Amino acid sequence: MEITPVFWVGFNAFVLAMLMLDLLVFNRKAHVVSIREALGWSSFWIALSLTFNYLVYRYLGKQAGLEFLTGYLIEKSLSVDNLFVFLLIFTYFQVPLQYQHKILFWGIIGALVLRAIFILAGAALLAKFHFLMYVLGAFLVYTGIKMATSAGDPEIDPDSNPVVKFLSRHLPITSKLEGGKFFVRKEKLLFATPLFIVLVMVETTDVLFAVDSIPAILAISRDTFIVYTSNVFALLGLRALYFALAGLMKLFHYLHYGLSLILMFIGGKLLLAELYELPMLLSLAVVGLILVVSVVVSLIFPKREKLAE
Repeated sequence: MEITPVFWVGFNAFVLAMLMLDLLVFNRKAHVVSIREALGWSSFWIALSLTFNYLVYRYLGKQAGLEFLTGYLIEKSLSVDNLFVFLLIFTYFQVPLQYQHKILFWGIIGALVLRAIFILAGAALLAKFHFLMYVLGAFLVYTGIKMATSAGDPEIDPDSNPVVKFLSRHLPITSKLEGGKFFVRKEKLLFATPLFIVLVMVETTDVLFAVDSIPAILAISRDTFIVYTSNVFALLGLRALYFALAGLMKLFHYLHYGLSLILMFIGGKLLLAELYELPMLLSLAVVGLILVVSVVVSLIFPKREKLAE
């Protein structure tokens, strides 16, 4: 079945409707998201994603269905590192729990727009310049090695963020939070609040993560519809996943190495594609196995806290 503009319009209209339902009905008032509520929403988004995956399999074929599931699984896994950085940002700025959902909501809307641009541009370049496939493969292998050899504990320093530095110089900012507002008007002047700075930090952080995740999914599928929809569904469930795992993310300390192996595997698969085309089902099995092993090993061998000297 050919993907016509109607599919694109229909899918984006559906996503917009779900986001508006979330913002205007279920989360109209700022509140602290409980673990039970987060798990419920996380289950809902996963079920919705798998339902869409079935529709892709049913109407676009087995290959498209496997590509969607593999891309979704990779993006969902890589987002765990993203969630940990969000947690550090919220802790650094001491953002109250009841406002974190709002920041993630608008942050994800911005991420959807930016990633759509990245995906369309990346797919167009790969279609026009075949040699970029090898560049992409080498980049993923390099990124995987760099991730494996890094400490795995990112530092948050707003003063070194160029976007935040620019805003601080050119935009008046209040000294404290103004409820859940991003902007307030004082003495006929418009002021940004620290909550807006947090939103900017979340957005720019997501752009950096997209540099890794978008190439990984483009290495799985060249179909922009599959790449885009799998990315969107992974992002839509990101907020619920954050609140469900906020207190548990540090337990999965070996997942960091699992993700690096996945990036190296996908990069190697891309580099050797001309010699041997690895079946998509086998690729999905390898990605799933790496994730399961890294999580199980993390639980069996918990990270030891450093003793204060």
